[in-house]
Amino acid sequence: MGTHYSPRCMSVTSLDAEAIESAAARLRPVVRRTPLEATPRLTAMLGRPVSLKREDVQIGRSYKVRGAYNMISSLSAEERSAGVVCASAGNHAQGVAFSCATLGIHGRVFLPTTTSRQKRERIWAIGGSWVEPVIAGSTYDEASAIAVGDAGERGAVYVHPFDDPRIIAGQGTVGVEIADQHSADQHSEELSTVIVPIGGGGLAAGVALWIRTRFPTTRIIGAEPVGAASMTAALLAGHPETLPEMDTFVDGAAVARVGDVTFPIVRDMVDEVVTVAEGAVCTEMLDLYQSEGIIAEPAGALANAAARQLADRLPAGPVVCVVSGGNNDVSRYAEVVERSLLHEGLRHYFLVTFRQEPGALRQFLDDILVEGEDIVLFEYIKKNNRETGPALVGIELDRAASLDGLLTRMEASQLQIERVPPGSPLFSFLL
Repeated sequence: MGTHYSPRCMSVTSLDAEAIESAAARLRPVVRRTPLEATPRLTAMLGRPVSLKREDVQIGRSYKVRGAYNMISSLSAEERSAGVVCASAGNHAQGVAFSCATLGIHGRVFLPTTTSRQKRERIWAIGGSWVEPVIAGSTYDEASAIAVGDAGERGAVYVHPFDDPRIIAGQGTVGVEIADQHSADQHSEELSTVIVPIGGGGLAAGVALWIRTRFPTTRIIGAEPVGAASMTAALLAGHPETLPEMDTFVDGAAVARVGDVTFPIVRDMVDEVVTVAEGAVCTEMLDLYQSEGIIAEPAGALANAAARQLADRLPAGPVVCVVSGGNNDVSRYAEVVERSLLHEGLRHYFLVTFRQEPGALRQFLDDILVEGEDIVLFEYIKKNNRETGPALVGIELDRAASLDGLLTRMEASQLQIERVPPGSPLFSFLL
């Protein structure tokens, strides 16, 4: 079950545009004013000006430091002496670690076992002796429940990653900067759309609250992964609900239950929340790297992927996508490429039963494959049958449209061939 948390010291009613502007003033000498950069690639793809808000180059390579510092710096002397506790998949922990080291406050950081090594090492490097990392739970929600219990036992202040008005106000300063930077371009049209990723909803709530107040005609869109669509579930139910299961690949947005504070703000002030397939996120991660040279984590590519998905129905005018983080473990890129190719329809898997006789593989190559189609995986599944041998065969196409021809040739073949569809239990077992 998700952790239910009641924020202290600031009421929900005190969370408004002025609170976000006060947070912006508090953060200005501390955090980086990250660039708002035009992207010719997405501009051409969407047929309208598109810019990227580069929170991947923020302190800790994520916007999370904004909320963490805004909250921790507001603590009383008594609360500071008791220390702070947080739970995080990595980015929030880095923001807390930076805040603790900067303000001289001791903190304990609870990390789920799925947290990448790169993020763990960054937490240690940023927090130094002020922060104690603790590995606990297999998901953020499990780590959060343990962290809340630890804070209660020790009398420490729990620093929630998204469901606290002070956190939301700090994260909302991304919206303040977007508007300032966009208006500073004297040749810019009025900002039409801002797209933000959603995990627990803190960034979306803060940005939406400020922009809706100051620029009411700007459209605000939230994007979350299909495999962890907790905000979509909450909107359908009318209240936050805990997802029974989720895909944690987009780890920065893999939250089973959105916040009690963030939900009504997103419900009332975000125009639309869309879900994005993890494979589409991977495709955008690769395009960001290859075209813009940006190393985005999966959650950091969510807004861009949503913009591509919505290209045909976005309103006219400039679009800003928030690249929320850049803490990506390069060891994950093999999975990123695989998910992207599967999503784009360029990689397919089959179980092929070959007769155990000379020339069987050559017959497959001659009868089935044509130019632009390559075998990228060949592995026998069972090797103790003298007559036949089933093999898992991965085939990569140069165009997704070539699949129909491939399947037609397989149907006409005398070989026994079974397609392994993505998402099936067999697919996950074999791969």
